[in-house]
Amino acid sequence: MTELSESHDDPFALHLAALVVLDDRGVVVGWNRRAQELLGHPDTAVIGRPAFEVLVDPRDLPAVTEAAAKCRRSGGWFGVLTLRHRDGQLVELGLRAHELSRGDRGREWFLAGAPADDVLEWQRDRAVLDGLYRQCPIGLVIHGPDQRILRVNRAIERFSGVPAADFRGLSTGRLLLSDDARKAVDRVRQVMQTGRPLVYSEQFVRLEQDPARERVALVSSFRMEDPSGRVLGVAEMIEDITDRHRAQRRLALLDQVGSRIGTTLDVAETARELAEVMVPHLADHASVDLLQAVTRGEEPARAVAGPVVRLGTCSVGAQQPGPPHPEGERVEFGPDTPQAGCLAEGRPVLEPVLPPDWVSAAGRQGAQAPDLSAHSLIVVPLAARGLVLGVMTLWRSRRPDAFEADDLTLAQELASRAAVAIDNARRFTQQQQTAFTLQSSLLPRSVPNQPAVEVALRYLPASAGPGLGGDWFDVIPLSGARVALVVGDVVGRGIHAAATMGRLRTAVHTLASLDLEPDEVLSRLDDLVNLLAAEQEAVGERPVGEQVVGATCLYAVYDPASGRCSVARAGHPPPVVTAPDGQVALLDLPAGPPLGLGGLPFEARDIELAEGSLLCLYTNGIIGERHIDADIGLTKLCAALARPAGALERTCQAVVDALVPSRPSDDVVLLIARTRMLPPDNVASWRLPPEPASAGRARALISAKLTEWGLEHLAFTTELVASELVTNVYRYAGGPATLRLIREQCLVCEVSDTSHTSPHLRRARTTDEGGRGLFLVAQMTERWGTRYTREGKTVWTEQPLTGTPG
Repeated sequence: MTELSESHDDPFALHLAALVVLDDRGVVVGWNRRAQELLGHPDTAVIGRPAFEVLVDPRDLPAVTEAAAKCRRSGGWFGVLTLRHRDGQLVELGLRAHELSRGDRGREWFLAGAPADDVLEWQRDRAVLDGLYRQCPIGLVIHGPDQRILRVNRAIERFSGVPAADFRGLSTGRLLLSDDARKAVDRVRQVMQTGRPLVYSEQFVRLEQDPARERVALVSSFRMEDPSGRVLGVAEMIEDITDRHRAQRRLALLDQVGSRIGTTLDVAETARELAEVMVPHLADHASVDLLQAVTRGEEPARAVAGPVVRLGTCSVGAQQPGPPHPEGERVEFGPDTPQAGCLAEGRPVLEPVLPPDWVSAAGRQGAQAPDLSAHSLIVVPLAARGLVLGVMTLWRSRRPDAFEADDLTLAQELASRAAVAIDNARRFTQQQQTAFTLQSSLLPRSVPNQPAVEVALRYLPASAGPGLGGDWFDVIPLSGARVALVVGDVVGRGIHAAATMGRLRTAVHTLASLDLEPDEVLSRLDDLVNLLAAEQEAVGERPVGEQVVGATCLYAVYDPASGRCSVARAGHPPPVVTAPDGQVALLDLPAGPPLGLGGLPFEARDIELAEGSLLCLYTNGIIGERHIDADIGLTKLCAALARPAGALERTCQAVVDALVPSRPSDDVVLLIARTRMLPPDNVASWRLPPEPASAGRARALISAKLTEWGLEHLAFTTELVASELVTNVYRYAGGPATLRLIREQCLVCEVSDTSHTSPHLRRARTTDEGGRGLFLVAQMTERWGTRYTREGKTVWTEQPLTGTPG
């Protein structure tokens, strides 16, 4: 009887089972109501009769006889037999037989039966329950209402290394470290109190007996209740997912490396990103050291051990000390350090457990350690294309578990991916430096000294983007104390843009030396850009949308003698003029097409500028980013120039501070010129009629003026030059001549006429009576030339004032 259960689900429970008692001869002596329900026989029809006769079909007699024999031999039996119903049908029942001792009366047999299907279902349930405790790979912990452990299965025994029997009676979380135990207790209490199950709750598990080994468990908890609703405790299913968690962490790290590292093409930033990715997921401290050549964008030599520059560091927690060498500091590794060996040989180093004397050992890495409590170390090379670029060092001090071989493999994979990004950044840096060097060599290094304007300049290269831009500027002294102010912007970026900028700038200088009008200069530049584009197309070097084929430009010529400024632009933003009284206006100037479209005219406009006016030339970068409306930028520029800061340099810097972001996305050129006027006493001009006597008149006027200026020592040369030029006007131009002297940094002598015929310098033969005039002019002056205007031409000469009185 003791084997019978009172369980609600047990088909052999006393209130559910068919109960039959047989004497030792097999005669029925006991029969309950449930037996009558299953087999149809009332107790009066079976008691006192042999069970074989009433309940067994003759065809099933051999099986029943064999079961009875086994039962007699062992004192009990369990199995399924087919019995006969009262109506003749056959019924399969699960039977359980036990021997009952009656003392002097002999023995009897107690049989409990239930439908076979119910018994088989119950057996499966029992098998499942038994499997949960004995064979299931997922841990099972049963907590009582007092939060003490009632039972655990063998999976928990394997997971913890503690015998299952030792858990019985322990409080929840008893074998865990305090932080992990507190979380376990809170979880069980919450489920116990609320009845709400927790599914797949992830928890870190560290045992007191093995604190250095960190495991990760996936816990599902539910409350157990009896049929009346009484709380019996909490059951927890615990799955060891340590390996899975590590694999997920590795995948997450690899994903971070791919998505986060190398997005800036900056060597230092890439190194910092690598160090930050490592902490705290893989290490407590990380440092990234690159060879000095790499930081400069150069290709490193092979098998070198340093020196290096520490560009990336990261440590766990604000209270944790960082590496002893700050970022950007030069680091020397001792010859016996793991880092030196890793740099020289390109091999990783894994020291799972550092020896007790690792700090004091001669030449070891103690000087490089971020924390003297560090107990585990990994050093991996940062190698790309067969070259070692630097090393990454990982330390563990706060985390108790040591680095393993899997950690080294992961560190190598991460370092390999990061090294490619670092090498790309290095090569980009090299290209940037090459382009910057090229551009720097093509841009003016200083502003030439000239009397026409005071100039303040700012050139700010873009801090981001695929290379340097093609913005340029120039201040070019011209004849007659005039000056040309130039600002341009080549389409595109990189070396192609810089090279094209250099060619255009050279062309502008050449055209400026011809003293051409601004609109004529732009027309010639437009022809040059079209020629460059045609050359690229001819040799197949111009994929659509890639090569530089266009530019914008603004060209202005200012004359300090007259205060007149002639300006033309080719698709460039208009200049801003600030009057001496602070009034600001955009110069109303025809836009003109950008250079490179070809065939379209350019138009120059002359304006009068009072002395002290500000003429501001700039490129697109000064009026805002590409996504900002240019009109808004122009409004801000005019507002900044409406409040000049006195000194021109301060005004220039104030404009930059007001309009240019700290990291501009486009190159910025800002050129502000404050106009000057030549003193009236330094300019003398006369109009001479077209007659032979004009040459003598010119000599007399020059002699008198140079005497007045204290330049008598230049009188002979100047008289000779002026006489020759005025005579040429009389002979070949056929109109009046204008003689002008300018005393500034040099003595300028100009003779203008209404002819556009160009004078030619030639060498006269000994028998020729003429033809030596311009030859003498060239020999006796420092510089000379011809410029053309819409009204005619001007031949000019320059002589130095060296040695003259102030």
